Amino acid sequence: MSSRQQTHIPLNEICTRPQGRTTKKGQYGEHVTLQANYFKLTSHPDWTLNQYRVDIAPEEDRTSVKKAYLRLHKDVLGAYIFDGTMLYTCHALTQPLELNSIRESDQRAISIKIRLAATVVRGDYHYFQVFNIIMRKCLEHLQLALVGRNFYDPERGVTIQQHGLKVWPGYITSIRQHEAGIMMCVEISHKVMRTDTVYDTLMKCYEKDSKNYKDLFKKSVLGLVVITHYNNRTYKVDDVDFSTSPLSTFQKRDSSAISYGDYYRDKHKVTIKDSKQPLLVSKATARDRRAGVSELVYLIPELCYSTGITDAMRQDMNLMKALTDKTRINPSDRINKLLDFHTRLNSKSDIKVDFANWDLEIDDKLIEIPARVFPRQKIGFGNNVTVETRNAEWDLHKVPKQLMSVGQLTDWTVIYPAYKKQEMQEFIQATMSVAGKMGFSIKRPSIISVVDDRPDTYSNIISELTNRSVPQTVLCVVPNNQQQRYMAIKKKLCIERPIPSQVILAKTLTHRNVGSIACKVAVQLNCKLGGSPWSIDLTSVVKGLMVVGFDVCHEKSSDGTDFGAMVSSLDQKFGRYYSAVTQHKSGEELSDCILKHLDCSIREFHKANTNRLPNYIIIYRDGVGEGQIPFVYDYEVRQIKRKLEELYANESINPKRIKLKFSFIIVTKRINTRLFFRRNNPVPGTVVDDVITDPLKYDFFIVSQNVKQGTVSPTAYNVIEDSTGLSPDHLQFITYKLCHMYFNFNGTVRVPAPCQYAHKLALFISQTLRQPAHTNLQSLLYFL
Repeated sequence: MSSRQQTHIPLNEICTRPQGRTTKKGQYGEHVTLQANYFKLTSHPDWTLNQYRVDIAPEEDRTSVKKAYLRLHKDVLGAYIFDGTMLYTCHALTQPLELNSIRESDQRAISIKIRLAATVVRGDYHYFQVFNIIMRKCLEHLQLALVGRNFYDPERGVTIQQHGLKVWPGYITSIRQHEAGIMMCVEISHKVMRTDTVYDTLMKCYEKDSKNYKDLFKKSVLGLVVITHYNNRTYKVDDVDFSTSPLSTFQKRDSSAISYGDYYRDKHKVTIKDSKQPLLVSKATARDRRAGVSELVYLIPELCYSTGITDAMRQDMNLMKALTDKTRINPSDRINKLLDFHTRLNSKSDIKVDFANWDLEIDDKLIEIPARVFPRQKIGFGNNVTVETRNAEWDLHKVPKQLMSVGQLTDWTVIYPAYKKQEMQEFIQATMSVAGKMGFSIKRPSIISVVDDRPDTYSNIISELTNRSVPQTVLCVVPNNQQQRYMAIKKKLCIERPIPSQVILAKTLTHRNVGSIACKVAVQLNCKLGGSPWSIDLTSVVKGLMVVGFDVCHEKSSDGTDFGAMVSSLDQKFGRYYSAVTQHKSGEELSDCILKHLDCSIREFHKANTNRLPNYIIIYRDGVGEGQIPFVYDYEVRQIKRKLEELYANESINPKRIKLKFSFIIVTKRINTRLFFRRNNPVPGTVVDDVITDPLKYDFFIVSQNVKQGTVSPTAYNVIEDSTGLSPDHLQFITYKLCHMYFNFNGTVRVPAPCQYAHKLALFISQTLRQPAHTNLQSLLYFL
């Protein structure tokens, strides 16, 4: 069976390295040595793992109880791991094996039958799964609290008193096979806990509106993840039942009835103060249901604490600063915390016993890895001016430069609050002035004042304006960031009247960095009219390249609809783009739309490049979890290849018989890998393609950004299809160069620009328009 057919086995066993790719290591750049947040397993069992099926009679659903039954026979079983169904051990058990116990509650005989199910060899998915189960057991020995899927340390929590928050530090661990052996990745994590209860939220809703407090409360708590400190477990709030209270009763396992209040007093030694509060409802997970937990779990608001932060909290700059001060760790401190974690593991006798039983030993130092640093890149502006980047950033507003491609803005309108007339005029003058210095000619706009800030007011003015004439662009100044008003403006100008638009907050008109903001607005206006501010040369690496970015936004919606966005380059300076949006509810729908949009984008490239197809196509696909890679390959990559082969075989569109050269790369930003250079962050342009990479993948990491606070997070790239013939150096270098081409920021971003554009477009459509924009805007960066 080929690796591409193994779509139903665990991901760890799937080889995504394209056939014929013998090496994935590049050579270009300055060679350096880094450290990574990985500990090598210097000793680990080199045995065949035995997997046994465990059946208990009478049948028992609760995993904790089944584990307790097995613990009574640990002398017979020796060192083992048991997940509730399967038992793993490195030694052979007598077959057949039947063990007997007595249930204390009713003195009933318990029969435990253990039979061999399979043997697991080194490299198998279950082989590493056992290592990870052992490590999670070790984290329990450290008295850490399991919150969700990860472990946190309440004892080392830090309270932010003025904002009612507490930050719990924790660890995320993963043991896997890597290029240089079996290693454990350890990431320092944080969980934000609220010190106020859900009951406090209920009281605030009642104080705000006593008649409609039920609706307010539901809106506030539905979807929240809460933690109950009596057992440190988390639950998602799915409903609020106002017909129940702590006085309501439920049936226990022995069929006797008890009130919720009495249950918590007897079981957890807590007394409920308000016996009239409604109960929260949480749907039990499949795992909990298998363990015998009722499908619906009822929780008392008084005992529930919210985790995470709300959107309103995110708007509080003082709160966010206080939070980031506690959670952003610089590289040197992070290294110290990682080494401290290793020390903690070795300080516990229980952990030492577990390690000895399984012949495990973890190195006491972080892994060292070879890396390379690409040279500083040169950014091209108009009049053949080039600027060498410094820390992967360049400032336009300090020393304005001629933009690479500009148009003329002669007919545009500004809509603004009447009380901001003076500030608005000064800001417009500043924008026109800095634009002129960059070669972008902007004439003075028509201005329309609004007397109130209602969404309909802005919408009606835009309708009246566009009924008379169609300006090149519309700029709206708004008093605050109210979402309804922003949606009304954007829906009017992106769907009904397709005109590029810009919305800015009134407070930015007088910002202390108003010159920088004016420069950014001028650049955005130019981009939305089809211009481009700068370029980066790739013709020395590859010619005739089309780059495609694709991302999916899984924004919560009542109808379960997601939006996928595709953005593809149209020119060799990567300044012009074609975009399209996909509305879908399933992966199959998404795949069909990707094919349609890709066909359109290639035809647009064909028209923009003297009727010539791309020599190379590189697709950067974001928004894919590891478990989705087989699906993406089967339902996207295969179909894309067939569609491209059809296009390139069509002589009417490809008379020069250009051969298809295609690469499909999975982009992953949310990873736990961290890299260190002499206890500092690696510089932008650092690439890693050995030691910590996966031997079954064509993968690499790139640090593309300069981070001034905290520890930089590299981006992971996994090439799952490649017929370009480009070397690893070329693919890595192209990827890094494209990180310089996102026009919303005078510096590099974490992913290639088309990928970042796709992310921004998917988010914009999902949160604001809820439907694709007018086709007249598809060849403009209207969503910047």
